[in-house]
Amino acid sequence: MNAKVPADARPRLGRLFRFQWEPAQKAYVLLYPEGMVKLNLSAGEILQRCDGKRSVAEMVANLEQSFATTGLRGDIEAFLAMAEEKGWVNWNGGVESAS
Repeated sequence: MNAKVPADARPRLGRLFRFQWEPAQKAYVLLYPEGMVKLNLSAGEILQRCDGKRSVAEMVANLEQSFATTGLRGDIEAFLAMAEEKGWVNWNGGVESAS
């Protein structure tokens, strides 16, 4: 995937992963058959918006509004590119799936 994510790309969680809040970890986690990934706050906030319906542009706008800031697009794109490489997310529209 290119570092530049089209604004109309619609990320969704990979089918092998389940996203949830884990009270024992006091964090969001990604569960998969071989284990668990504990997510930091930023990763959790981004992944909870990866529903396959929201575009990257909508996610950026929502996160910037939620945290009263601007300029998050680059960080969100970089995270989504890494998440795709790890198989955590797939795409609906705008980006060809690597699988």
